[in-house]
Amino acid sequence: MAPAVTLRAAVALLGQFPVLAGVDLDVEEGSVVGVLGPNGAGKTSLLQLLAGLLALRSGSGSVLGCDLMGDRRDLRQRVGLLGHSPALYPELSVAENLRFGLRAMRRPVTDAADALERVGLTGRLSAAPARTLSAGQSRRMGLAWLLARRPALWLLDEPHAGLDIGGRDLCDEVIEQAAAGGATVVFASHDPERAAKVSNQVVQLAGGAVASSYEGQRPSHVA
Repeated sequence: MAPAVTLRAAVALLGQFPVLAGVDLDVEEGSVVGVLGPNGAGKTSLLQLLAGLLALRSGSGSVLGCDLMGDRRDLRQRVGLLGHSPALYPELSVAENLRFGLRAMRRPVTDAADALERVGLTGRLSAAPARTLSAGQSRRMGLAWLLARRPALWLLDEPHAGLDIGGRDLCDEVIEQAAAGGATVVFASHDPERAAKVSNQVVQLAGGAVASSYEGQRPSHVA
């Protein structure tokens, strides 16, 4: 498969601080990569770099064929980044938020209902104002947004956080569904066992660089 991500000695700064300090990384198209590391290791910064939201200061990088040293606006249209809290309009309902976001991205709003059903946000939850959602339900809403939007690259920042056991299993299933459909998934995690189970590759970050990398348990080719 072609590489979806290639980084070589990638350095990124926040102010004058190097949040990424020479990252080397290869991610194959259609694979799932789990990124581990303590707080401050650079996990969120790596996801932001891959999303085109954080500038590459030195080194080289390519994401979905886009040079990170060049114009990154096209890349942002092809990448879906799920942070700790999805951006929602608090007074709009769950369904209205999703449909509004899809219209803004010029995606079919007809995909909204299926995505909400997939993550268990139906009936009264679908019609509830977004401000009433729990942390776990907001996470499910973020997954629904990615399911409906269908980006080529999914970037998930600790997607299992705030979810119960059923929600974490659902998240794993959604990740597998995305990868089986041809998307590439990179997610940050604090759970080595779950990361290894879901991923083709697990990367350990320390001090803004890759400390180690090993194969995960996800088969390279899923029937």
